[in-house]
Amino acid sequence: MKMTKRAFLAGTALAASLIGSNAAFAETELVLSSWLPPRHPLVIGAIKPWAEKVEEATEGRVTVRVLAKPLGAPPAHFDMARDGVADITYGLHSFTSDDRFLRSRVGQFSFLGDDAVETSSNFWTVYTEQLDAAAEHEGTHLLGLFTHGPGVLLSKDRHFSTPDDFSGFKVRTPGGYPADLMSGLGATTLFMSSGEVYEKLTRGVIDGLCMAMDSVRAFKLDKHITDVMTVPGGLYNTSWFLVMNEGKWDSIDAADQEAIMSVSGVAFSELAGQAWNDADATGYDATGSADITVYEADAAVLEAIQAVASPLEQAWVEAVAGQGFDGAAALAEMQTAKPAQ
Repeated sequence: MKMTKRAFLAGTALAASLIGSNAAFAETELVLSSWLPPRHPLVIGAIKPWAEKVEEATEGRVTVRVLAKPLGAPPAHFDMARDGVADITYGLHSFTSDDRFLRSRVGQFSFLGDDAVETSSNFWTVYTEQLDAAAEHEGTHLLGLFTHGPGVLLSKDRHFSTPDDFSGFKVRTPGGYPADLMSGLGATTLFMSSGEVYEKLTRGVIDGLCMAMDSVRAFKLDKHITDVMTVPGGLYNTSWFLVMNEGKWDSIDAADQEAIMSVSGVAFSELAGQAWNDADATGYDATGSADITVYEADAAVLEAIQAVASPLEQAWVEAVAGQGFDGAAALAEMQTAKPAQ
């Protein structure tokens, strides 16, 4: 059958219309590089649920594929998002060895609080509104900020009864403020990612570690530690980011950007904080089953912690003041559990 010119042009126009319509609703798949174990509480309690929320909020137009294996080492993950190696990454600010995230340290100090939901939400608000978090994450779009639960000191055959007990103690830290704090107390600090702690502890490379209570179960430490020292409001904390490559973000339709942010920002802080709270509760349960001694730092040890923490806080306040920010006011809003001086 011979096609007329009019029929051909009509068919072409219809095809073009259909292609344009489909393009408007084309799906975007974002790749998220995840370096924590796939069954880690943060992954199953926050990262994957958030990915599902993104798909739901965008009505399937944007999906997030969470990789079972990371595309690089944990400390490289911010640069991986910035450089487009992965579309989305998460990680600790303290894993970077330079000062690009100086102002993020507001989420790492001692005495920030005992509820990870509250602390994570405070961190998002204070860091974004008072300390221009977006500028410190240049090259990416900031999707989320959060902290883990109150940091504790886990140890093997070491109970801290006096400040002198820190001397010679080999402790894993995640870098940043926790490393400075433990060094100031007299401990020997070693930087390593959380995935390395089991091997280093069982081999005797370290005597203990600065982590949250969730680590007792999340990293199977319950048979290898004997003591856990807690501090009201946390011995320290860690600050975390969730970021997307800036170019990739800009390629997403504005309506879908708005939908993604409706489940990100402080909403993600709350989601991540709840995941940590739940995991910490499991960690506490595991200490009881394993007969691990959990004790609160006594007055002398707490006083020593405060004596080291105060000048570190002041040095940070002065450093961010040099960048034009009121660090003292920001820190006061974060430290909801700081003991009276």
